[in-house]
Amino acid sequence: MIGYDEALALLRAQCARLPCERISAAQALGRVLASAIDSGEDLPPFANSAMDGFALHAGTAPLAVGTQWDVLGASAAGDAQAAARDGAWEIMTGACLPEGMDSVIPVEQVEVLARDAEDRPRRIALRADVTPGQHVRARGEDVARGARVIDAGTCLAAEHLAVLAALGVAEVDVVRRPRVALLNTGRELVDDPRQPLAPGQIRNSNGPLLGARLRAAGAELVAQQVVGDDAQAFVTALDEVLASRADLVLSTGAVSMGRYDFIPDVLRAQGARILFHKVRIRPGKPILLARLAGGALFFGLPGNPVSSVVGLRFFVEPALRALLGMVHERALRVRLANSAGKPVALRRHLKARLHADAQGQLAVQVLGGQESFKLAPLLQANAWVVIDEDAGEVAPGTLVAVYGLGHLQPAALEGALR
Repeated sequence: MIGYDEALALLRAQCARLPCERISAAQALGRVLASAIDSGEDLPPFANSAMDGFALHAGTAPLAVGTQWDVLGASAAGDAQAAARDGAWEIMTGACLPEGMDSVIPVEQVEVLARDAEDRPRRIALRADVTPGQHVRARGEDVARGARVIDAGTCLAAEHLAVLAALGVAEVDVVRRPRVALLNTGRELVDDPRQPLAPGQIRNSNGPLLGARLRAAGAELVAQQVVGDDAQAFVTALDEVLASRADLVLSTGAVSMGRYDFIPDVLRAQGARILFHKVRIRPGKPILLARLAGGALFFGLPGNPVSSVVGLRFFVEPALRALLGMVHERALRVRLANSAGKPVALRRHLKARLHADAQGQLAVQVLGGQESFKLAPLLQANAWVVIDEDAGEVAPGTLVAVYGLGHLQPAALEGALR
């Protein structure tokens, strides 16, 4: 049995970034950028007004309240840049600043002294001083041409897509999604939720749970099967899912020490190289990692639901990050609101709830129902607390490591204020 850090190092050594593909930037939500984006243009592309008002030339000195100006033209959003003369120009928010103008006074800070036959302002007086450059969005003020905008390894969110669109980036290089196959073992499992249970049977909850988590983690689920506790049936199913060209294969169950825990022996017989089997963690100690003869990585996760979720979150997801070219994940450090339970010589992964305490400070509460078979506490959890194996007694108020429910779902207060 090895420690978590050693297991993670062995795991990461097996994972190189996958190839990239070019896709439409508009379709890149949730994809991981393969190449950094440097801006090819300025944003804004021209100096423009931040207010509805009047454009003026101030130069280096403020313009005094009470000053009167003739209004010599108007600029609306979408108009080409006007060649201004002396005087003021009526201007709308977002409109290009007329040539020679450098400041804007809001419409509510002027008095209109005269209007033309079409009720357009023709002479104004300033009701406030004008500071040079005020209410003007300078060219390149948001993003300068040549500036690094988004780093490689970034998982693209809506905000990234907005910036890419604003900069005229139509296509991006993203890392191919890792292809994952999932095998749930156990003759007791019933896959169809509508099927009545016979004595001794249970419904397959690991399949929907892990499948959804994998998709949320940036993977493509390419195959999924339920397999009975039979070595030959498992080999057949493994061959079938490998035909989907999976990069990773996950199984649940049959990796411990019982009579029906056949997976380690089957893998060896199939020419796989076992990289580790059993890690000093709770829950999920029997976890197994192997390199299959055809090249795919194989994760054997324990069958209890929370054990399998922990294996996915803290072993499979770090592998996905490496395959996607993302930097290593870092934990938050948050004060513990209650006891973390009796210390054990294992790295513990505890269902938890992040919240704001009465003083508005972040705190994290370890939930009840930590047993690995209990699904219901997952409904209340919005984070994981991780306690190192050598931590000893962890008292309330201690800073502990906190992780989000998934590596692309950072620990946050979402849902914590109900």
